[in-house]
Amino acid sequence: MTTDKTTTGPAHDASAALPDWEKRFRAPRVGLPDWALEAPDRSLFVSNATGTFELYAWDRASGTQRQATDRPNGTTSGTLTPDGAWIWWFSDTDGDEFGVWMRQPFEGGPDEPATPGLEPSYSAGLALGRDGTAVVGRSTDEEGSTIHVVRPGEPPVEIYRHRESAGVGDLSHDGTLIAIEHTEHGDAMHSAIRVVRPDGSVVAELDDTNGGTEELGLSVMGFAPVNGDARLLVGHQRRGRWEPMIWDPLTGEETPLSIDLPGDVGADWYPDGSALLVEHEYQARSELWRYEPATGALSRVETPSGTVSGATARPDGTVEFLWSSAAQPPEVRSTSGAVVLDPPGMKAPGSVPVTDAWVEGPGGRVHALVQRPEGEGPFPTVFDIHGGPTWHDSDAFASAPAAWVDHGFAVVRVNYRGSTGYGREWTDALKHRVGLIELEDIAAVREWAVSSGLADPERLVLSGGSWGGYLTLLGLGTQPDAWAVGLAAVPVADYVTAYHDEMEALKAMDRTLLGGTPEEVPERFEASSPLTYVDAVRAPVYISAGVNDPRCPIRQVENYVARLERRDHPHEVYRYDAGHGSLVIEERIKQVRLELAFALRHLGMGTEVGMGGRGD
Repeated sequence: MTTDKTTTGPAHDASAALPDWEKRFRAPRVGLPDWALEAPDRSLFVSNATGTFELYAWDRASGTQRQATDRPNGTTSGTLTPDGAWIWWFSDTDGDEFGVWMRQPFEGGPDEPATPGLEPSYSAGLALGRDGTAVVGRSTDEEGSTIHVVRPGEPPVEIYRHRESAGVGDLSHDGTLIAIEHTEHGDAMHSAIRVVRPDGSVVAELDDTNGGTEELGLSVMGFAPVNGDARLLVGHQRRGRWEPMIWDPLTGEETPLSIDLPGDVGADWYPDGSALLVEHEYQARSELWRYEPATGALSRVETPSGTVSGATARPDGTVEFLWSSAAQPPEVRSTSGAVVLDPPGMKAPGSVPVTDAWVEGPGGRVHALVQRPEGEGPFPTVFDIHGGPTWHDSDAFASAPAAWVDHGFAVVRVNYRGSTGYGREWTDALKHRVGLIELEDIAAVREWAVSSGLADPERLVLSGGSWGGYLTLLGLGTQPDAWAVGLAAVPVADYVTAYHDEMEALKAMDRTLLGGTPEEVPERFEASSPLTYVDAVRAPVYISAGVNDPRCPIRQVENYVARLERRDHPHEVYRYDAGHGSLVIEERIKQVRLELAFALRHLGMGTEVGMGGRGD
């Protein structure tokens, strides 16, 4: 690929002296290319080639690539119009996620507002039609969720409004039907689907929650990509896991699909609508299949063992996919055998593979992924806790855990109750005793790690970002004797203040998780808030926070820090000018270096970061 900014020889030579952990962050990466439905040679992808994640346009016919966005804090949210003429991208301010859609010609040119007349908001989905129509989902604290239809040269028309969370699912191929995911029933974890006309008139409703009385969710996977075909691919949880079915909102007919694979199953259409590309996730790995709805035939699409982070079927029948494993850096591959995009310059060094641990916990078997450094244990061990909470760790490449391994740490990642990928009951188990349930599972895995000889009980680090940062602070206070160091990135630290300051969609999620607002269930917010237990914390605490973060806002972090300061507890706080994380590589490296230095210093392992790891 080519960019407007190039790296010369001396800089390349300097990279040879970098430690492996830093090379993994600096090495150019690319995401899975999106492509225009009616101009498949026109693609859009994300890359960090300039040191910041930005959008790039790629004309496959000519091979030309150019950087489309260039902002100090990066850009990753973008798409192409179906005809490939325009790039749409979301413009927020320094990572605050609050902004407007912009557009620019695919060939290059000035940016312009894509939806004049719509004020800034949080994005709640976008669907672009072949006739230039846009369906725009918005969310604000004042208005709740709104959806507008924007036609070329006409003012936006509001077709939907509700206080609860909702968003745009998809627009049918002929532009006559709009699928909306909504939670009007009040359960933010289990959506219903409404299909409407562009004027907002209701065509059909699909609600597996029965008005919020049952914990069964639905998700929009996409309309069939064929004119006059109203079939909608829908994800459902009726058999205790995510799997697809086909629903025709015009007739009400539901067609179950015979995809008998264990674990969660997602799907998308092949471009001609004749088959489905199935993404299958099971026990922290994923794979691809092709399913023929007409015959029920299911055939494997060959991919290596590891994790497929995204996949798309091309018009010629090939499949492009973004693949990695814990040991091997990500690549965009094709079933044709080719590497689709191979950025020039330094290549990311590999890391060590993961092994699986299954540990009996209070709510069932807990799956953990383990990476071990060279040598004999017990090792200083980092429990790297994932965010979400509706997410899961997988056998995928991650630069931060690899950095810990390079410095002699074992790394354990726990898919606690609340994680996705292990069935609906596992994901939904954390309600009401939020945070405490997850920490019970982490404690069970911690006991296994110590008793098995993997982990040194005197050198255990609890670490995580976002929800993982929240669990870190909560764990330091509720399990104070278990942890030697805590590292919390963009955490929830004071749950009540976080609720009042966070974006509206997260307020809805918290009401679902805890059963109400802080005023309605104060005892639950108190029991689940790290601030409640801050005076019990014994381990040194490192916190990093984005000053523009709308998800874990800065004020509630400052409240927690003030309590640490009041009793002169050892801690460090790093504040940076971005939102819920950073898209700037130098900033990411700085934060990892600060975390490594803090842990090494407080564990008595020295202060040298970076130059003594694997392969250095």
